[in-house]
Amino acid sequence: MTTTDKKTIKPVIYQLFPRLFTNTCNSCVPYGTIAQNGAGKMNDINDFLLSKIKELGVTHIWYTGVIEHATSTDYSSFGIKRDNPYIVKGNAGSPYAIKDYYDIDPDIAVDIPNRMAEFEALVKRTHNAGMKVLIDFVPNHVARQYHSDAKPAGIEDLGESDDKTLHFSPNNNFYYIPRQQFTPHDVYLGEADDAYREFPARATGNDCFTAFPDKNDWYETIKLNYGVDYGNMSCHFSPIPDTWFKMLNILRFWCSKGIDGFRCDMAHMVPVQFWKWAVPLVKEKYPNITFIAEIYDVNLYRDYIYNGHFDYLYDKVNLYDTLRGIQCNNVSAASITNCWQTVDGIANHMLNFLENHDEQRFASWQYAGDASLVIPSLVVSATIARGPMMIYQGQELGERAIDAEGFSGRDGRTTIFDYWSIPSVRRWYNHGKCDDEHLSRFELNLRSSYSKILNMCNTERAIAEGDFFDLMYVNYGNLNPHRQFTYLRSYKGEALLIAVNFDSAPCTIDINIPAHAFECLGLKQCEVQATELLSNESRIADFAINTPFHTEIAANNAVIWKIKPLRRLASKKKVVKSI
Repeated sequence: MTTTDKKTIKPVIYQLFPRLFTNTCNSCVPYGTIAQNGAGKMNDINDFLLSKIKELGVTHIWYTGVIEHATSTDYSSFGIKRDNPYIVKGNAGSPYAIKDYYDIDPDIAVDIPNRMAEFEALVKRTHNAGMKVLIDFVPNHVARQYHSDAKPAGIEDLGESDDKTLHFSPNNNFYYIPRQQFTPHDVYLGEADDAYREFPARATGNDCFTAFPDKNDWYETIKLNYGVDYGNMSCHFSPIPDTWFKMLNILRFWCSKGIDGFRCDMAHMVPVQFWKWAVPLVKEKYPNITFIAEIYDVNLYRDYIYNGHFDYLYDKVNLYDTLRGIQCNNVSAASITNCWQTVDGIANHMLNFLENHDEQRFASWQYAGDASLVIPSLVVSATIARGPMMIYQGQELGERAIDAEGFSGRDGRTTIFDYWSIPSVRRWYNHGKCDDEHLSRFELNLRSSYSKILNMCNTERAIAEGDFFDLMYVNYGNLNPHRQFTYLRSYKGEALLIAVNFDSAPCTIDINIPAHAFECLGLKQCEVQATELLSNESRIADFAINTPFHTEIAANNAVIWKIKPLRRLASKKKVVKSI
């Protein structure tokens, strides 16, 4: 491969929560403590385990919940200030209620005083395994009892110099509700010496500017002040607000640990002006750092890419919601056309997923109820554009999230608040063997399907680097547009003809390829070797304007036909089934 032909990598991200991932407890009790239910450790994520994750086609691991957050577990004997349990969600606590931006969570360390060294070793192991490291950056809010005991010399704590008599000041790190005590509705804050008291009250993380948040608010967090006065919506960005400098220091601190990028929590709740200022300053010293925005407003997409300098954005409210609607709510598969049109010009900045810690599991009864139905959605998410594809721990095994773990009820999600283990992952992990001893045949086949499709993201340059062409507009008469969808991906004369079937019955379709597709993608009309990459079926076929491409698709399945022009015309056509 020449320098000018260097392969571009399509990120395939595996979200891994260390506290849950290698926890081997098979008798967890609801609301259990760490002593009862245990916790996975960073040291458990060894070279062998990493090699097994990489086999899935993974290029990046997003280690979730590694920064120290509020917890009900008492680590005061290690010099860590104890959190009031009444203002912590669950015994383990939310990894998005950051307690110390400069420290590693003690739950996931074997040798707690050396927890940062354990994290640095994990970063090194991940790199040695050929994958990059992403961590969370939580810029919008912190735990109510935020206190950094690990901050570098010369760094002032958040809120340390705030004027608490003012609702808003550009120099304050938090927003205050002067002369009012924090009194959330339907949240017990304890009594006497054990009670949690906050006076004056500070605004809650989900933009709740009152002393009386509800139990469904993010009452365990406090909102950070980036210079926006939410009383009159005025902006105070010059001179640079104090919070901006403190958050820039945090970003640079973690870059110095060798990580490769940040998944920025609720990035759209932080002014784009901050990102416009901070991201270039980080990349000035660490040019290869990747910034991913969790964002839920399509109208902000372009602003956060072009002005906020984000590399990638969550495409939750566009493609994810559409695919879920097709699966669950009789939304037409033809709606996928609107998805790519919505992000036309920025599609390669979109990060696609079917699961993460915020969303219900695909196989949960609240979503599809059956992991075997995932292939159409998985193929579309993974192959429709060049942007990243992300999966969540256990997704590849069909995890159903049927447990009621404690603070998290039976809601179709894997808890982030409780000490727990993930049944499918625990059986696959098998005390470090990472094998199939305790997996069902279905789980093994599903993991194999995930591996095949995710690896294809980078073995097929048409997916990683190629162009996209929607074929629906010339095929409405050849298929059921409410249940099937078809498109092309192409790179330097090779094409992938992709068709998915969301229906519970198999279908046979003849796909028209319009002249415009050949022109736009630079494809030749000729006899081709067509190989279906999921089943390995191979045949000689005509690939031309006047010859529809015939294919069968099983129920709830997909086909990915690789189209390679033949060097010479074949004397006859034949179908070859691989063994």
